[in-house]
Amino acid sequence: MDPERTPTRSPLKTRAVRGRRRKVPRLTWLLQLFPVSMVVLAPYAVLIVPMAVLNGNPDVGFIIMLLALALPGCLAVELAFLRRVGRRGEWHRALTQASAGYPRLFTIARVVAMVSITADLVGAWAGRGTIFTQVTGEIAGSPAAVASSLFMGWRYLAFALLAASLLAGQCSRAACLRWTAYLVGTQVAVAMTTALTAPLMGYLSFVVTVAAICGLLHTRFVVIAIATLLLIWPTIYAQRNEVRSQGGVAVDETVSSADRLRFDLQVTRASKYDVPVDIEHPGLQQIVRYGLVPRILDPDRPSLSTGARINEYLGGTSTSAYTFLSLGTIYFMKGPWGVVLYYAGWALVALLLLRVGGAPGPARLAIFSFVVAGPLLWSKVYPESMIAFVQFTVAALPALLILRLTRQRAASRARPENSWSGS
Repeated sequence: MDPERTPTRSPLKTRAVRGRRRKVPRLTWLLQLFPVSMVVLAPYAVLIVPMAVLNGNPDVGFIIMLLALALPGCLAVELAFLRRVGRRGEWHRALTQASAGYPRLFTIARVVAMVSITADLVGAWAGRGTIFTQVTGEIAGSPAAVASSLFMGWRYLAFALLAASLLAGQCSRAACLRWTAYLVGTQVAVAMTTALTAPLMGYLSFVVTVAAICGLLHTRFVVIAIATLLLIWPTIYAQRNEVRSQGGVAVDETVSSADRLRFDLQVTRASKYDVPVDIEHPGLQQIVRYGLVPRILDPDRPSLSTGARINEYLGGTSTSAYTFLSLGTIYFMKGPWGVVLYYAGWALVALLLLRVGGAPGPARLAIFSFVVAGPLLWSKVYPESMIAFVQFTVAALPALLILRLTRQRAASRARPENSWSGS
């Protein structure tokens, strides 16, 4: 059987497969109970705090303090929605059922993935989002660069739809892994072209996070993936430096690939300043303008770089950028209460998408993925991350509309008793 061909089953067999209980690992269940808290905590537990401890960072307590500000709000929201999860495995079965009513789901996922891959490669070739445009302060304004920017969020949309396809039984695990490898491989190629590795690390974090929450990853696979990334990181870092040097961008030879992973130092630098710091950054009007209006319709607007403004405040130049990662930057610009309110607010958005009205179908799962890829991603720049969420959602509307139009009516498909609705 072709692994990418939608399997056909009799109604009785379909009911049997849907009704079969699947043992959900404890870690997966924990992720599904407290998804936002785990998204916030994971990079610090896996990488940032261990690096701080191993290297004797004297400000490790500052990192713990930031987590102590962010996590209570997330936990409070998650506990308020906890009763909607049910017993162990129940929410996962509901998640599977919610994706079952979209007969063209895997086809749409593959089309979105192909468009995303093409747009990202064309955008990199056209100079969009490279270190060289960052240094010069220019915006790649060619038609190819502008057109490709319309699909920046489709890499996240593609993976969300692939995950939903696997849950719905429309593709095999091998097919899902193959298409995911295409998406990740594209981001590796883009990183080598643009000489920026942060987007690649962010995308890998996103893929692992969403797959784990959906129950598609075993713990051992996550461990293997992290170990593999650490092993290949020196090669990626050396290639990045070579591309930068060839493009005329100065590279600090004293900073090794291991030093570049000292994200704990990047975060704790914020402890040296009285917060909140008044830095020019996008307000609500700019969030709406940049989020809702594509640059192709608003070509004269300036580029936004809060990281560059922060770098200037720290005594650097406007041709380079610096942040304290997402959590530290929010603390730096909004103070302690800003951290509490920010993460509690986005936790509420995420849990409304995941829990209200039953487990999410492909559309709500996609929008939740945009929350993970934007406001909650540990490496994103605040407040541009909120603009990214709006941009991703708006750009995904055509694909989500097609999903809606091809959705199978409830009356025309067999459904098990007490199933959850999804949209």
